[in-house]
Amino acid sequence: MDRNGSFPANIADFSSEPDDALAGVTVIVCSSCRDETGSDAHPRAGALLAEDTRRAASDENIRIRTVECLGNCKRRLSAALLRDGCWSYVFGDLETASGADLVAGAKLFATSTDGLIPWRGRPDSLKRGLVARIPPLDLLKD
Repeated sequence: MDRNGSFPANIADFSSEPDDALAGVTVIVCSSCRDETGSDAHPRAGALLAEDTRRAASDENIRIRTVECLGNCKRRLSAALLRDGCWSYVFGDLETASGADLVAGAKLFATSTDGLIPWRGRPDSLKRGLVARIPPLDLLKD
């Protein structure tokens, strides 16, 4: 977001101002992901997943953002969970109706004391769909 409150092209923010633990978590959904058939139809399956996630988070203070591509095309519908100072997670093989799972994962992440999404309680789609866990930059500094 720039100082005028605008996001760069191809990024959308559906959140309100952060004011609790959930506000520290951002869900990023790839809006350009195609469905399992590879159809170029619009809206794309990724955009449908983003909308489902936004609906699932409507009563929560979770930042939901979309980006054009997460570069995980072989695992089709993709999303990421981010939290400052914590590991970041990338998921694939999601469904257009996986929004509630992403919100459940965000809730677990927000309340984690060690900065990791706990395995116990994590929705199955976020267990089997895990693509990568990326360490926070602070962990890598000498």
